[in-house]
Amino acid sequence: MKTKIVSLFILCLMVMGAQAQIDRSKQPEPGPAPKINLGKPRSFTLNNGLKVMVVENHKLPRVRASLVIDNKPHSEGDKQGVKSLYSAMMGNGTEKMTKDEFNQRVDFLGANVGYGSEMAYASSLSKFFPEVFGLMAQGLLQPKFTQEEFETQKDRLIEGLKSNEKSAGAIASNVSGALAFGKNHPYGEFETEETVERVTLEDVKTYYHNFISPKNAYLVILGDIDYSDVKKLAKKELGDWSADVPPSASLPTVTPAQYTQIDFIDVPNAVQSELRLQNTVDLEMKDEDYFPVLVANQILGGSFGSYLNMNLREEHGYTYGARSYTGADKYASRFQASASVRNAVTDSAVVESLKEINRIRNEKVSYEDLSNAKNKFAGDFVLRLEDPSTIADYALNIETNDLDDDFYEKFLQKINAVTPEDIQRVAKKYFKTDKMQIVVAGKGSEVADNLENVTVNGKKIPVRYYDKKGNLVEKPEYSKAVPEGVSVETVYNDYIKAIGGKKAISDVNSVMMQGSATVQGMPLTLTMKETKDGKSSQVTKMNGMTMSKQVFDGKTGYAEAQGQKMDYTEEQIAEAKKNAGLFPELETPKDATLTGIEKVDGKDAYAVSTSENSKSYYSVESGLKLQESNTVSQGGQTMTTSTKYDNYKEVKGVKFPHTVIQSFGPQEIKVDMTEIKVNEGVSDADFQ
Repeated sequence: MKTKIVSLFILCLMVMGAQAQIDRSKQPEPGPAPKINLGKPRSFTLNNGLKVMVVENHKLPRVRASLVIDNKPHSEGDKQGVKSLYSAMMGNGTEKMTKDEFNQRVDFLGANVGYGSEMAYASSLSKFFPEVFGLMAQGLLQPKFTQEEFETQKDRLIEGLKSNEKSAGAIASNVSGALAFGKNHPYGEFETEETVERVTLEDVKTYYHNFISPKNAYLVILGDIDYSDVKKLAKKELGDWSADVPPSASLPTVTPAQYTQIDFIDVPNAVQSELRLQNTVDLEMKDEDYFPVLVANQILGGSFGSYLNMNLREEHGYTYGARSYTGADKYASRFQASASVRNAVTDSAVVESLKEINRIRNEKVSYEDLSNAKNKFAGDFVLRLEDPSTIADYALNIETNDLDDDFYEKFLQKINAVTPEDIQRVAKKYFKTDKMQIVVAGKGSEVADNLENVTVNGKKIPVRYYDKKGNLVEKPEYSKAVPEGVSVETVYNDYIKAIGGKKAISDVNSVMMQGSATVQGMPLTLTMKETKDGKSSQVTKMNGMTMSKQVFDGKTGYAEAQGQKMDYTEEQIAEAKKNAGLFPELETPKDATLTGIEKVDGKDAYAVSTSENSKSYYSVESGLKLQESNTVSQGGQTMTTSTKYDNYKEVKGVKFPHTVIQSFGPQEIKVDMTEIKVNEGVSDADFQ
């Protein structure tokens, strides 16, 4: 199976020059920031402590309610998953209504009602809002926690966690949080199958009684409704809500890294490495440094034209996108730069990322970069003001982050006042390249040795090894020696025997495989056809519409997507010919090499390299093919894709994989074969 990824980018550059004489020895003074006049919500507080904010907007007949509980972060200990299960169970019935009755009523009213671990929301047409708000309140105050629903949601959560066990992106996110904040800090905890298994229904009920309280809650109502009506409605539906102040324990101290280090997690099946360069920061929105940090981060990694993206993506083609983020949480935060890069350039990407972070620390930013960043903030800010919900969101931010009442009125003024000197000062303070954790999740057999040789400023960066749970471990054994007598030819022969033998294979002239998958909730079908003489076609459909098509007639081919047809390049034709035929393992290519024994999903597999960009893996135990990986280049970008094979079943004497999992970057598509035909369902018309 081959996946061709086509990216089309249009870059428009508009240059305006002034003809008047300018003293270029001085940076132009920034123009005055536009004056912002933000409306303020009207507010009141119920006797139980719930603060209600109302923003009237009668342009459209809709109303939205958002309830936020501003709890201090707290640890879930060895039962991470309690909050997720609580969220999943909420809205699935109340003490007065069954799950079906509740959901059907919400649907009938054309409304949306939902819940999170510390929030709830509702929206509808204004004429239905009183009833919809009542449903939201009923779900919040009278939830029905049943053992049956608990088990259902628990199974779903565990299933989702299992699907992430082999995701380098998910692993990097989990472990980077644990390393930054500590595994005993709420921000460093993450759910695993084991922690979720420990959670009981009583744990969920206890969480509800302890932490769902009006004492530190805010209700924001926006839309076509009168303030006086909100007061009556809030008192009627939530006035009797009573609960104690949620428990509040002191948070563990966040200890920064003592020195710059590479923290590596082995993900044997990873087709790309996930990078997370990070350090903790002590920064809140109310701090004076907040605005310079916003601008510094924008220039470093906050946009397409940022330092990181222009280097890693545009100059070197290591990644499809590199970004950075600097948090401003009132409890604990971190700076983090991230990218997904192909295995072969993992070490180089680390070096180039550090180079750009040091660049903004050690060099003053240009006037052009600074001006572009400020203009981006101004444009985004003005656009947000067109949305009436912005007033409510800003008011909630002011309350929960202890900000001055005029924080947002002065927002652009503060951004506009940032200077190159401010950028350099905060970059040195908050982007700590001398105490940085460089978290890498990737395929150890291909990247670990190179990472151990990463040198910056003449010094090697030490490498530490972690498992997927964030535990420090010894360096794993990535590649085992190949036993004497094993060669590419013997590996291929074992594979042929495993799927049925040469005699059975010789009778196969064509194969048609049809499978189904789900992508972002949308049904997808895949039809592949191949012949013994090297012809192939692949058609992908979504909701019955053809999304992509690839055809190779043995001599030439093309790829078609969204009505655009692109003929194969000479390189693609050569690659297609190399992989032509139903069972390429029947012949041993001259340039094929057996590189070692590696792990594929925990199983030992012989790794056979058939070219600089292609590698296949065959089970040491069964002989079956487990995975193929290919590096493809298009549009100046390079990406490694992998195809895994599982669930082999016999069709007319030959075993074929009935589960195919295709990965490209962080994306993964699992295709379950619904039909496989041998010597039927294929014609010459399929390859035209």
